Amino acid sequence: MSLRHAVLGLLAEMDGSSGYDLMRMFEVSLANVWGATQSQLYGELAKLTADGFIEVVEEGPRGRKAYGVTAAGREELRRWLTETAPKAVRRDEVLLRVFFLGLVTPEQREEYLRGRAAELAERQAGIEAVEEAVSWGEDDLSRYGRLVMEYGKRFMAMRREWMEWALRELEDPPTSAR
Repeated sequence: MSLRHAVLGLLAEMDGSSGYDLMRMFEVSLANVWGATQSQLYGELAKLTADGFIEVVEEGPRGRKAYGVTAAGREELRRWLTETAPKAVRRDEVLLRVFFLGLVTPEQREEYLRGRAAELAERQAGIEAVEEAVSWGEDDLSRYGRLVMEYGKRFMAMRREWMEWALRELEDPPTSAR
């Protein structure tokens, strides 16, 4: 997935949104699956406008611009959704570090795994708090947004449970037959 398609998708669902509106939506709903900084978002809005995929539909005070998706933008979004295979995520820095935990002391290994488990519990609680704070409707953005939020909760829970399992595994001395 690219930031380009995330922005197109949000604008297709929230026509007439400003960069600020989109940034808030990223923070509230898409942060689980695709984060973006303010500079990345505004840069992408400029590129999408230059490419003819979105257009400024309204200009307001203090330079506020509201954007809408063009027909070419909707076609690009449709093409991406239906014709482009998703790229598998292959990098995971947390697991890369786990791979090399044998290079540090047992206390440092435990601290690392417990720390990651605590972070995951916090992130899961954050998702649950956002989920409770959002006024869900019956529109597509709400319906599919709830699906993504549920994935985020389950993913955080699974990784936290794995970290706890790994801690228990490391309590036993290593054997060559494992």
